[in-house]
Amino acid sequence: MTIAVTDDLKLQVLGAISEDYEQILTPEALEFLVYLELKFREKRYSVLVKRQRLQERLDRGELNQVLKEIPKAEGDWQVGSIPDDLQDRRVEITGPVDRKMVINALNSGAKIFMADFEDASSPTWDNMISGQVNLYDAIRGQIDFISEQGKSYTLKEETAVLKVRPRGWHLEEKHLVINGEPLSASIVDFGLYFFHNAHRLLKQGSGPYFYLPKLESSLEARLWNEVFIAAQDYMGIPKGTIKATVLIETIFGALEMENILFELKEHIVALNAGRWDYIFSIIKKFRNHKDFILPDRSKVTMQVPFMKSYACRLVEICHRRGAHAIGGMSAFIPAKDEAINEMARKKVLEDKQREAGLGYDGTWVAHPFLVDIAEKVFTKAFDPGHCNQKNKPVIESGLDEKDLLDVRIPDASISEEGVRTNINVGILYIESWLNGTGAAALYNLMEDAATAEISRAQLWQWIKHGAKTNSGQLISPEFYAQLKEEEMEKIKAFLGPERAKGNALAQAAALMDKLVLQGSFADFLTLPAYQLLP
Repeated sequence: MTIAVTDDLKLQVLGAISEDYEQILTPEALEFLVYLELKFREKRYSVLVKRQRLQERLDRGELNQVLKEIPKAEGDWQVGSIPDDLQDRRVEITGPVDRKMVINALNSGAKIFMADFEDASSPTWDNMISGQVNLYDAIRGQIDFISEQGKSYTLKEETAVLKVRPRGWHLEEKHLVINGEPLSASIVDFGLYFFHNAHRLLKQGSGPYFYLPKLESSLEARLWNEVFIAAQDYMGIPKGTIKATVLIETIFGALEMENILFELKEHIVALNAGRWDYIFSIIKKFRNHKDFILPDRSKVTMQVPFMKSYACRLVEICHRRGAHAIGGMSAFIPAKDEAINEMARKKVLEDKQREAGLGYDGTWVAHPFLVDIAEKVFTKAFDPGHCNQKNKPVIESGLDEKDLLDVRIPDASISEEGVRTNINVGILYIESWLNGTGAAALYNLMEDAATAEISRAQLWQWIKHGAKTNSGQLISPEFYAQLKEEEMEKIKAFLGPERAKGNALAQAAALMDKLVLQGSFADFLTLPAYQLLP
C-alpha cells in the first residue's frame, strides 16, 4: 500500500495487510502517523544524538561535570489530575499483546494490565499489528480466543484497566517508510492505538493511558509531552487527557526523575521502578570504567545499597509531587513442582513486603498466579479507606546522585556459574525473540529483553576489563568460548531436537558472540536483532 502525502512524499506499507489489519491500517490512521512522524522526526533524531554525545562524555571521564549540568526541578508544583480508574494500582500485570495474553491479563484480577509492544514482544510485523487488532477488539468487548485444545477464552465483566507500552525512541518500524525512511516505532505504536481507541475509551469512562520506556533525560520526556499535545489537538481531545507512567529504567532517567515529572506534569501520573533495565543501563553507560563492574546478576538485588537508594528516591520524589510510585517486576511463573512454587511465593511475598514498606503504591507481576499474593501485601500496607500510600507523610531520604552511582556491593563476586548463566539465558532469550516470542518462559521465570541485555552486557564488561571469577579465572574471550560451547549443549537439550536445528539458534549464538566479543559496545541488542526479523 502507498499513500501520497504530498507530491514529493509517499508513505509505503511494506508489511502484508490481512483483512484484520485493514481496520487498523486505515488511510486516516496512516495519515495521523505521517503527521506525527514529520512533525517530530527531527526532534527525535536530536534526542538520540544527545544520548550519543552524553556517552562520549562519560567515556572521557566527564561524569562529575555532566552531573553539575543536570537542571533542578524546583518550586512548589504537583502533577496534574489523576483519573479515578488510575488511583488504585496496587497490582499491575504485564505481558505481550497476543490475543490469549490480552484476555487472560485483563481477566487476571490485577488493577492494571500493561499491554507491551516493547520488551515483552518480538517486533515482527504480525506481532505489532495483530497486537493493535487485539487491543481494538478488547476495548470493544469483541475479543475471544480458542486454543488448539479447544479451550475458549472470553472477557469477564470486570477487567483490568488497560495501559499500553509503545516501543522506545531508539527503535524504528521498518515496514512503514516515508521515501525510504522508516517511521519511529514509538510513533507507530502510540499513534495507531491512540487514533483508534482514545474516543472510545473516554466514552467508557476510561482514557488513553500509556507506559513510556527507556527515557534517558527530561528532554526525551518533553518530546513525549509535545507528541501528546499534538495528538490530542489532532483528535479534538482536551490537553491532559492522555495519562502516562514513565519507567525509570535508566541511570540518567533516575538522576532526572523530578525533571521528567515536571516535563510531563499535565500528562503523567506515576513513575515505575524498571529494575532489570536499570541494571543494564548502569553497565551500558559506565561500560568503560572499572569502578562500575557488577558481580553475578543474581547478586544485584533490590537489597544492595545502590538499588535500594534508587527505589527509595523514586518513592520520595513521586509522593512529593503527587504521583504514584509503582514497584518492580516479579517474574516467577508456576512450575509443575509445588516446592518450586512455594519458594516463588515466599520470594515474591518478601519482595512485595519490602516495596510496600518503602511506600510504593503498587507493583508488577508477570503471571496471574502472583496477583493475589501481591494484592494482599499492598492492601495490608494501605491506611483504611485509601487505595495507595500517597496520603502518608513524605519521608525525606537524604539520598542524592552519589548514592545512585556507588555500585559497590560488599562480599559480592563473579562466579563461573554466573558467567554460564549469562551465556545460557542470553542465547535462549535471543533465540526465542528471533522466533517471534518476546516473553520467554525460562527456568520458571518469564523473561523479557532486559534479561538478554544484562547477560550480554555483563559478559562484554567482564571481558573488556579482564575481570576474574571468585576462583581466580580470567574471563577472557577464550574462557567465554569454552563455556559457550558447553552451554550450547544444555541449550539444545532445553529446546529439544527439532527447535535446536532451527536457524534462530544459530543466529542467536552468532549475535551473542558479536555483542560480547566486539570492541565497541552495542547500545541495544534489539537493533541488530531486528534486522534478522522478517
